[in-house]
Amino acid sequence: MIQGIDYAAIAPPLILAVAAIGLLLADAFDAPRRVLGLASGGALAVALAAVGALAAGDRRATFCLPDGLRSGGPRSCSYVADDFTLLFQGIVLAAAAVVVLLSLQEITDSKIPVGEYHFLLLSAVIGALALVAARDLILLVVALETLSLPVFALVGLRRYDGNASEAALKLFLVSVVSAAVMLFGISMVYGATGAMHLDRIAPALEDLPADLDPVAAVGVVLVLAGFGFKVAAVPFHFWAPDVYQGAPLPVAAFLSVVSKAAGFAGLAIVLALGFPAYAHVWGPLVAVLAAITMTLGNLLALRQRTAIRLLAWSSVAQSGYMLAPLSVGTHRLPEAVAATTAYVALYAVMNLGAFAVVIGFHRRPGARAYDTLDDFRGLARSSPAVAAALAFFLICLAGLPPGVMGLFAKVVVFRATVAGDVTWLAVVMAVNTVIGLYYYLVWAARLFAPGPAAGDAAPGLPVRAAIAATAAGALVLSVAPQIVLQTVAQAT
Repeated sequence: MIQGIDYAAIAPPLILAVAAIGLLLADAFDAPRRVLGLASGGALAVALAAVGALAAGDRRATFCLPDGLRSGGPRSCSYVADDFTLLFQGIVLAAAAVVVLLSLQEITDSKIPVGEYHFLLLSAVIGALALVAARDLILLVVALETLSLPVFALVGLRRYDGNASEAALKLFLVSVVSAAVMLFGISMVYGATGAMHLDRIAPALEDLPADLDPVAAVGVVLVLAGFGFKVAAVPFHFWAPDVYQGAPLPVAAFLSVVSKAAGFAGLAIVLALGFPAYAHVWGPLVAVLAAITMTLGNLLALRQRTAIRLLAWSSVAQSGYMLAPLSVGTHRLPEAVAATTAYVALYAVMNLGAFAVVIGFHRRPGARAYDTLDDFRGLARSSPAVAAALAFFLICLAGLPPGVMGLFAKVVVFRATVAGDVTWLAVVMAVNTVIGLYYYLVWAARLFAPGPAAGDAAPGLPVRAAIAATAAGALVLSVAPQIVLQTVAQAT
């Protein structure tokens, strides 16, 4: 019963675990702030290199059931490092590295404990890496909580800020409820199938006795509800605007990109590998959630007057677009998973870029606690490069040329939804895309509108590096979006 562990397969989260403990110990011995920040970013870079090395080899798996417990076929494994896992791990690590760059100045300005911050950030990333590799429901829940618990502390790490404490409490309460709901759903699925590994749950659900069908159906719905919180889908979205506004801005960027990417990876894994037999249950439900999420997110984004709340509601709306392809059920499900994955990858670049500019703009002298959209008037005169970068990211999010990467992301999810015969949802997406155009373009127009210069908005060197990296990524992917599309097609 003693299991062998493939340490190469778990190398990325293992590297970060060692680094997180090392950073906490180094902080206890008063290591310089900048050294800790560089060490945190370096650990992410090493973990990303480990992902690249794994991608060059064959599929690896570990924490597998012993040979004597298998019932024919390959062994069931809890942790799998296949192409899909490595793709999402690469997205998570690259995005987390940008978040570290955005955090360096924030830690100093907000007087945040540097060792605790980087320890918690790396711990949350470890949860995200394990979540996208999980292939059984127990590891999936543990990874999800490992991702969630450090984020509560990150949100409330500005102990003197009442808004941060309130945001952390809201996030904690909603997360606890969603975790309880998911655990109840998992218990029902286990009670009906007697299995925890997804590759055993799927055939068990196909041959389930009729009297257990309602139990399994309710369990599937409750598991989906648990993931709804993580991806900020309606009606599990209401924590997002207040938490984004109360948290340190780099933490809000982390929630918007890294946490969301891991949540969608886990959702796709569970639906595609564990619950395909119940696609008739979760398919229509996902379609309704996607339609309501994108509509509510876009309509409320129209009313926002501060940059961070607009990005929060925009993030909710974007979750609706990412959910849409999964509504096809088992009809062309691989293509649907590929569409959602491609959208997540492209969204990560453009949304991180928008957050990077907002964070850099927020660091200017005399900045308000929450920058309004009107504060960005005249930015093109005081900081042309920053204004051009933000305008380009907003155009990408809107899905307009020259932001071709955003346009391709929209086209990919439209095509997958239409191919899956969920035409009514494609119509809803088209209407919502037009609504989204308005508030993105209104914000972009303010950057070049006549008015007082927006002040010295030149960000610090780490933020400039983050803006440059995301802008370069957005330009490359707008010129050659097939890089992401081909990679995703191979991975899924």
